[in-house]
Amino acid sequence: MTQPESNPQEARFVKNGIYRKDSVPVRDKKPEWLKVTIPTGQVFGEVRKIVKEHRLHTVCEEAMCPNIGECWSRGTATFMLMGHICTRACRFCAVDTGNPMGKLDLGEPAQVADSVRLMGLKYVVLTSVDRDDLPDGGAYHFAKTVTAIKKVNPETRVEALTPDFGGNAACVDLVLESGVDTYAQNLETVRRLTHPVRDIRASYDRTLSVLAHAKRARPDVITKTSIMLGLGETREELREAMADCRAAGVDVLTFGQYLRPTMHHLPVERYVSPAEFGDIREEAMGLGFLEVVSGPLVRSSYKAEQIVMDKPGSLPEHLAHLEEGAQLSLI
Repeated sequence: MTQPESNPQEARFVKNGIYRKDSVPVRDKKPEWLKVTIPTGQVFGEVRKIVKEHRLHTVCEEAMCPNIGECWSRGTATFMLMGHICTRACRFCAVDTGNPMGKLDLGEPAQVADSVRLMGLKYVVLTSVDRDDLPDGGAYHFAKTVTAIKKVNPETRVEALTPDFGGNAACVDLVLESGVDTYAQNLETVRRLTHPVRDIRASYDRTLSVLAHAKRARPDVITKTSIMLGLGETREELREAMADCRAAGVDVLTFGQYLRPTMHHLPVERYVSPAEFGDIREEAMGLGFLEVVSGPLVRSSYKAEQIVMDKPGSLPEHLAHLEEGAQLSLI
């Protein structure tokens, strides 16, 4: 598969993804457990400087992540590839939406790899906007970035949180073969709420099929997905989603609270308590997941570098190779 050429036409987009004339202002009061600290500190500043100087996009900024202060102050970040304009308009997401007109920064893979080197990252998460304007959905660019990181930083583990590539298995394979350690594609919500929560081009079953294909094609790669709570889902619907994820061979599952980014996005139906998040984790772990991370401020890439398994022999046989060395990062 060849690299698509950049298109010089000017891209058009909607700021924060969605604009609705009938939007309801955000007036709800968030519970105490959702309060976060204001981003400060030397390390936070250094990370921000590197991101700006290298003209990088991070999902931390573009998606208004509540954990930006904590993660950047630890010297970690999630890079968002292929620009800031997404071709899809999911009603939960604050990323700009529009038509990038085929435009790509062909120097981005090298820039990201160099930034990983400068930041000394041992575990890096790569995600991207959806690029339905590209023939391969951006799979080649994604794979090229992983390869560049591995070339400059051979010991760095790379997690790829990818678009669904329209369900094209060849595009999924391209990323899997680039040297990625974890392959993720987010389910986002339960089957009933997939539409209107996700863009009409997204699909509950397609996401599951992408994850199932990734596990079949590369059993040695960790597979991962994420689900938001507070959008109106029921516990029974969550149980169905958990079971579907396990049936697709998903290893790691995360649950977090949906937070409405602007008044144009879907309202929060309810705030799920930390205790309920804990109960959901226990129920999911009972289904046989390798790890389940569940909490109000958890996001799919939150604490992706965290060591969650450090006991020899604790991994299943097909993932045993990951126990080499003193640290293992799964989430």
